[in-house]
Amino acid sequence: MVGPLYYMGWYHLFYQYNPDSSVWGNITWGHAVSKDLIHWLYLPLAMVPDRWFDIGGVWTGSATLLPDGRIVMLYTGDMANSVQVQNLAYPANLSDPLLLDWVKYPDNPVIVPPAGIGYDEFRDPTTAWIGPNGTWRLLIGTKVNSTGMALIYETTNFTTYEAAPGVLHAVNGTGMWECVDFYPVSTNSSEGLETSVVGPGVKHVLKASLDDLKMDYYAIGTYDPVSDTWTPDDPEADVGIGLLVDYGRYYASKTFFDQNTGRRILWGWINETDTDYDDLAKGWASVQTIPRVVTFDNKTGSNILEWPVEEVESLRLDSTEFDDILVEAGSVVALNISSATQLDISVEFEIEGSDALEALEVPEAIIECATTQNRSTLGPFGLLVLADESLSELTPIYFHIAKSTNGSLTTLFCADETRSSKASEIFKKVYGGPVPVLNDEKFTMRLLVDHSIIESFAQGGRTVITSRVYPTEAIYGAAKLFLFNNATGVNVTASLEIWQMNSAFIHPFPLEELGGGRFSQK
Repeated sequence: MVGPLYYMGWYHLFYQYNPDSSVWGNITWGHAVSKDLIHWLYLPLAMVPDRWFDIGGVWTGSATLLPDGRIVMLYTGDMANSVQVQNLAYPANLSDPLLLDWVKYPDNPVIVPPAGIGYDEFRDPTTAWIGPNGTWRLLIGTKVNSTGMALIYETTNFTTYEAAPGVLHAVNGTGMWECVDFYPVSTNSSEGLETSVVGPGVKHVLKASLDDLKMDYYAIGTYDPVSDTWTPDDPEADVGIGLLVDYGRYYASKTFFDQNTGRRILWGWINETDTDYDDLAKGWASVQTIPRVVTFDNKTGSNILEWPVEEVESLRLDSTEFDDILVEAGSVVALNISSATQLDISVEFEIEGSDALEALEVPEAIIECATTQNRSTLGPFGLLVLADESLSELTPIYFHIAKSTNGSLTTLFCADETRSSKASEIFKKVYGGPVPVLNDEKFTMRLLVDHSIIESFAQGGRTVITSRVYPTEAIYGAAKLFLFNNATGVNVTASLEIWQMNSAFIHPFPLEELGGGRFSQK
């Protein structure tokens, strides 16, 4: 996936499977434009595999906006025999606000796999940043044996490159790193940082998509721009063995810096849970998440926060509030709202009784998300979304508090998709992971619910889960919303604000309004 650019509006390049190809899997670049990150208009294909250096597919890449206003794009081209190389492209006409036409550099490829790296294990260049010696740096993901790593390349002109000695970072046993991302975050401000920023009050996030697991892992650490190395703050939570960007059906994420609003914005890919046959029948597969703002969590100091961009609130319609709803142990409470298929939900839970956390007596040897039938003194408790009246279909989003054998408490944030659909060929799983809940905090979550997608954010975005579900009964007017508490020993209270959400009305751009939709090329 290619990071968006702010250029007279939001402009997003993305790779896609070409349904018009005789071979399913031929990858092209589509693109779309928006003025608010929510209402997108599709544009014609940006780049297709039509040259010897990308005949097998135009793969993941990243844009860099240069100080003089030029835009350069590096992308992975799939050559014959699955050889992966890095290619350069740039807009044909910078005065075209839609950037409809792209030129591939005639002397591509500009970077080829180095010695010792597999020809099919060298891909996905990042956005470039400026180093202390004035040269630009970028990363490319790869592996050596089972060690995943990010290689560094330097350039002054984006047409010639030199490999830096060593690697930025490597983690044994994590396998192939693809769609690598690397960016700074401020430790004392909620403002985003431009990609080249270093210095006091700055940490760097290193993220890799693990090809073996199809999960996006990240870690926070310190970047040394002189030695071009990055060191994780917590080696036990290194890339690939620690935190996930999203614990659900999510992959190939990419951030970019929006210089107009001072935000770092994250895009992610929601891959499918239905069959390839279904995807072929409908002619498309997979969607993008709602864009998210990324900041450093100053309260914990150990994770990032992800939160939906404020522009999504432009879709809000009528709202309904529920205050201090009692949800007794072992109960389900229906919430009376007009429609439950397009919602923005904010909810706070509070456990009754100040000594409730100490009442958890039975330790669990393995602390992980399980189905909602796995009950304990303190839960699970949460929401049932995309549920039908009889609860024959439902997707619980919930907190589960567990005590480990050493006596410590862990709060898990989970999504149970095992009963989300009666369709037999849908992939269903329980997703989730730990979420820090500080002593002065209530249990909070925000859910963006669509007809087949739920994006769930716990504790301000410390832990995030994306669910891709296909209900057969809980659809349209039959979809309902419930609170539930499967605890065996305590009651909880819940306060909610629920907004009905409008459609984003995504459709093709009316190119005829631009006199055919092509700007003259210089």
